[in-house]
Amino acid sequence: MSHWFEYFPGHHMWSQGMMFGIEMQTWGAAALGEIDQIGQKLRAHVGDNERWWQEWTAMAARIERFGDAEEAMGHALTAGSYFLRAAVYYFCGERFVPPSERKWETYRSCLRCFRKGVARRYPAIERMEVPYEGTTLPAWFLRAHAAAPAPAVVMFDGLDNAKELSVLFGGVEIARRGIHVLAIDGPGQGEALRLQAIPSRHDYEVPARAAYDELTRRADVDPERVAVMGFSMGGYYAPRAAAMEPRFAACVAWGGHWDYHEAWVRRRRIMDSGGTKISAPRFQLPWVLGVPDMDACMKKLERYRLAGVVEQMRCPLYCLHGENDNIVPLEFAERLVAAAGSRDKTLKVLGAEEGGSEHCQEDNRQVGANLVADWLAEHLGGRLRTESGH
Repeated sequence: MSHWFEYFPGHHMWSQGMMFGIEMQTWGAAALGEIDQIGQKLRAHVGDNERWWQEWTAMAARIERFGDAEEAMGHALTAGSYFLRAAVYYFCGERFVPPSERKWETYRSCLRCFRKGVARRYPAIERMEVPYEGTTLPAWFLRAHAAAPAPAVVMFDGLDNAKELSVLFGGVEIARRGIHVLAIDGPGQGEALRLQAIPSRHDYEVPARAAYDELTRRADVDPERVAVMGFSMGGYYAPRAAAMEPRFAACVAWGGHWDYHEAWVRRRRIMDSGGTKISAPRFQLPWVLGVPDMDACMKKLERYRLAGVVEQMRCPLYCLHGENDNIVPLEFAERLVAAAGSRDKTLKVLGAEEGGSEHCQEDNRQVGANLVADWLAEHLGGRLRTESGH
């Protein structure tokens, strides 16, 4: 990570956590001044995850109160802006809290504020529940302003994201191009993990197929033009799903993966040697995978490989990667695209001059969001249309 990008020099995990919040200001869900206030208070406590939670949630509660006050005055749009910012700050605050009731409660606060925020600022977003193995997977559906039936994309998160952030920093740009977005917390992600205790699984075509089936029951969705995409760890999930479920019309790996087991072999070396170039706390992977420790993680991850799988992919593939990504090696994205069985496949690598050279363009998410949205529009035909279809 380049030094200009590190809010807390030498502490990659906290710096990346700050960017989680900062990048949301583009879509009206964060304010740089508020985040800097948090950061200034944290500078003397770098690495103290308890203090991290305290400062982020204190700001979230303060902003939520402002939202309540504006709502009482009848200023719905202003209130909605406050609520969205509070939602993001609550989510950032719980990021480094180990699995516990306090973590769940902080996330519930995020959900409470997000619901109120999108109702006022993004009324085209609605809640959906996707039937899945005797329960449901929670999702947000963002309707595009396009003549029905319109194309759609199923959007999965990564190792430590949630649908609330995904639907804004990726979904809004896609919907502006006439494509519906289903931002979903799959197994091991977001709400499905936190409030339903559903761990990750290697065969992600199962939840992806469930999402496709539920999405295409809608009259406003064209079943022949549904794509699947994922961020970061989702760069494994989405290609796996597209290779194993031929009904998907396109696939986006926003951060390409190849061998998630090998990725963690490398990360574990860094962790065990005391290195700082890691993006998630030690509890994250065992919690996501639903296993007790890192040794059990490594055993389960032996099945999280795309070799012998993506060769079966036939739909168009777009992989977007940063050349300075030190979370997922560029070579993984290169191997993914080289092995994919798709005739139409593209690897787009962003450098520092273009912006977006870091992991999943966390240094300039707007660049990544526009590239992904444009590619989907070109491949799904997601242009805005009049009611007559012309």
